[in-house]
Amino acid sequence: MIRPLEDYVVLSVKKEEKTTASGIIVATEDKEKPAIGKVISVGPKVENIKTNDEVIYQNYAGTKVKIEQIEYLLVQSKNILAVLEK
Repeated sequence: MIRPLEDYVVLSVKKEEKTTASGIIVATEDKEKPAIGKVISVGPKVENIKTNDEVIYQNYAGTKVKIEQIEYLLVQSKNILAVLEK
C-alpha cells in the first residue's frame, strides 16, 4: 500500500471504456479521459477528502505510479477540484 506524505492523495484512476453498438470495447484516448478517481489514501495534512471518496482532479496533475500491475496517481490536494457526492 502507498502511504502519502504531507498534502498528497493517492488515487485509483477511473478508466472509461466506450462500447460500440456491436459490443466492441474501444478505450478512450488520454485527452478524452475524465479526470475522475477514487481516493485510496490521504496524507496527514489533507482536509475535507477521505478514503473511498470519488473526486474530480485537474487534468495532467500528479505523478503516475505502477505498483504490482495497478496504476495509481499521486496528486496534491490542491489539485483536487471536487468530491462527487452520491
